[in-house]
Amino acid sequence: MMLMQVFDPDFVLALSASSGQANPLVQLIPFALVLGIFYFIILLPMKKRQKKVQEFLGGLKVGDRVITSGGIYGSITKITDQTLQLQVAQNVRLEVARHAIVGYQGQPPVVDAQSA
Repeated sequence: MMLMQVFDPDFVLALSASSGQANPLVQLIPFALVLGIFYFIILLPMKKRQKKVQEFLGGLKVGDRVITSGGIYGSITKITDQTLQLQVAQNVRLEVARHAIVGYQGQPPVVDAQSA
């Protein structure tokens, strides 16, 4: 008897009419899930990487042997707020932007090529 009632067209119409509209909060659940996934997959790792790079650039000191994003190896001889002076050979010094430094010589880069 119950099975026959489920397939009855009048019963299906009555159920759909009585339910009305769904709760607006329930409609926001998929949107909130997408935002949560976006935050944990994209934004959180990007913030961690940016913090690591800022700590690296803030910790540079005179005498460090570094490599630039252009592949220039050198030793830091002078540091200002925005630039560094690198000695690449005897009596050859270059002024480069602080953000052009990607790592120490002989170590993996702190700034990977994909995020630079």
